[in-house]
Amino acid sequence: MPDQDVVSAACHCKAVRFEVRLAEGLSKPRRCNCSMCRMRGAVAVTADLDGVRILSGAEHLTEYRFNTGVARHYFCSRCGIYTHHLRRSNPREFGVNVACIQGVSPFDFAEVPVTDGVHHTSDGNPARTVGVLRFEPN
Repeated sequence: MPDQDVVSAACHCKAVRFEVRLAEGLSKPRRCNCSMCRMRGAVAVTADLDGVRILSGAEHLTEYRFNTGVARHYFCSRCGIYTHHLRRSNPREFGVNVACIQGVSPFDFAEVPVTDGVHHTSDGNPARTVGVLRFEPN
């Protein structure tokens, strides 16, 4: 992966700083409609399992698991921001919160596909998109 795909990232309070080697750059942002993603509202991009490196503040990361316990969701224990998660759909990948990436905002994406996490592929369901989130600035 070229170095231009390595980006700096941090939580809101900057207690957790990390760098990410993006597997697909910023070309494939996504959301999910599972109960966790519905509530946190983040847009995520992909990094391979070895593509997230915590530079400082690992002691401030806390982990949350639910349902099957396969996905691991990481948050800063100080500011509460979701930084990244180990995916249930592919445990060799991380989803990374684009809002944590320096210079990137979820509002930079005009459209973000929403995948069907309610009927998860790991439960034998086909992969499908259930909608698209759109941002149209005034």
